[in-house]
Amino acid sequence: MSGVLALVGGSEWREKCSFDRALLETSGGSDVLLLPTARAYEHPDRAVERATQWFSTFGGSVRALDVLRRHDAEDESNAAAVRSAPFIYLSGGSPMHVRSVLKDSPVWNALVEAWDGGAVLAGAGAGAMVLCDPMVDPRGGAFTVGLGLVEQVALIPHHEEWDEDQARRTIELAPQGLPVVGIDTQTALIRDPDGTWRSDGAGRVVVFVDGKEADLGVLP
Repeated sequence: MSGVLALVGGSEWREKCSFDRALLETSGGSDVLLLPTARAYEHPDRAVERATQWFSTFGGSVRALDVLRRHDAEDESNAAAVRSAPFIYLSGGSPMHVRSVLKDSPVWNALVEAWDGGAVLAGAGAGAMVLCDPMVDPRGGAFTVGLGLVEQVALIPHHEEWDEDQARRTIELAPQGLPVVGIDTQTALIRDPDGTWRSDGAGRVVVFVDGKEADLGVLP
């Protein structure tokens, strides 16, 4: 049975992300391993600083693992750190960069192994998008290949901020039967170890299947 999975709609590590405290408690410890991969070209240190400040407010500590380039993801010492972590968090940023860095790498394999073994895994914004397959392409709203931890689900993070025409295009382009999930900022779609899905946080989680709204029960 896999661990808890949290897919966060963006604007992570802010006051309305109340679910982070519960995720930390579920991990059974106080340590968070942060992969700022998606921020490789956008001041990853700032993401680390924000996460560190946020988790410290409820007794957590953050260790950043600088898996920023492909060679970092192929480093066995980085893979070992991920494999042993009780709580792994992927930051927001560029989903395309995360995919190119992690796909079929030792670090990715270690992440899947850790989650399969019961670790808590969270991804925010890009870090949530890329965990799914297919993945919404942020460059135009069509679909591309994701990492596939969650199959046959696609995400629209920052849903309340998306251009209405682009969101409609994504929903219309979705293959028949594919759930497309819009997640607002500071909001999480959470999968519990028994496979059930729920939402938590400040905003809404909306599921669309074949252009119509559906409930969370349609998610695999």
